[in-house]
Amino acid sequence: MPNFKSKVLLMGPGESGKTSMRSMIFANYLARDTQRLMLTMEMEMSNVTFLGSLMLNLWDCGGQKSFIDTYLKKQRDFVFGNVGVLVYVFDIQALSKDSADVQSSEWNKTAVMEYFQSCVEALKQYSGGAQLFCLLHKVDLIEESMRQDIFEKRKAEIESFIPAGINVTFFATSIWESSLFQAWSHIVNSLIPRVSLMNEHLGAVLKCSDVLEVSLFERATFLCICKKSSGTDDPRRQQAVSNIVKQFKMSCLKQ
Repeated sequence: MPNFKSKVLLMGPGESGKTSMRSMIFANYLARDTQRLMLTMEMEMSNVTFLGSLMLNLWDCGGQKSFIDTYLKKQRDFVFGNVGVLVYVFDIQALSKDSADVQSSEWNKTAVMEYFQSCVEALKQYSGGAQLFCLLHKVDLIEESMRQDIFEKRKAEIESFIPAGINVTFFATSIWESSLFQAWSHIVNSLIPRVSLMNEHLGAVLKCSDVLEVSLFERATFLCICKKSSGTDDPRRQQAVSNIVKQFKMSCLKQ
C-alpha cells in the first residue's frame, strides 16, 4: 500500500466529549481514566500511523467559544483546507429542548446548531469532497428505552442544517459502551485505500479455515479494520477482543 495521509478534524462544543474519546481510541485510556483529562486549549494536533503507511493527521479542536472565531474567521482556510474527514461530536443531551441547565449555559441548542452549521459550510467551501461523521455522544445518560427515538429525532434536526453535497453518517456513542469503538472503526475504515481488497483476503482465510469469524485489528489502536463472518455478527465481540489484547499488551509493557 502506498504512503497515504489524511487530515481528520475532531470538532464540537466544549465538554461534548471529544478529548475523552480521542484519548480512549488513540492513547489507550480506559473510560474511567478520562475523568482526569483537562479541557483542550485551542488545537491539539497529532499523527497516528495505521497499517504501516496510512497517516492520520488528527486535529482536536477545543470547543470553547473563545477559540471558535479563530477557527471560522482568522484560520478558516488553514483549519478546513485539505480535510479528509470531519468528526463532529454533539452532547445528545445538549440538543434537548427540555433541559433548563443546557438552555442557560453558553452552549444552548441554538448556539450548538449555529456552530455546527458554520463548520459544515466551511468544510464544503474548502474540502468539498470530505466525509462528515456526526457522533451523538453520551447516550448512556439517556434511558435505554428512549435512546433510539431520541437519536432519530436529533438526527433529523441536525440533517436540516447540512447543505447538499456533503456525505454524512450518524452514530450514537458512549465511552462506556462498544458504540464508540464501532463508530471509530467505521471512520478509520472509510479512510483506508483498497480496504475492499483486505476484505477479500479475509474472506479467503475464512473460507479455508475452520473458524466462524476472522477480524483484522490495527496494532496501535486495536480498532477493527475489517472482518468476515459465517455466523451471527455481534459488533460487541470485536471490542471485547480488542480490549483483551490491548490490556495484555499494556500489562506486558509494565513488566
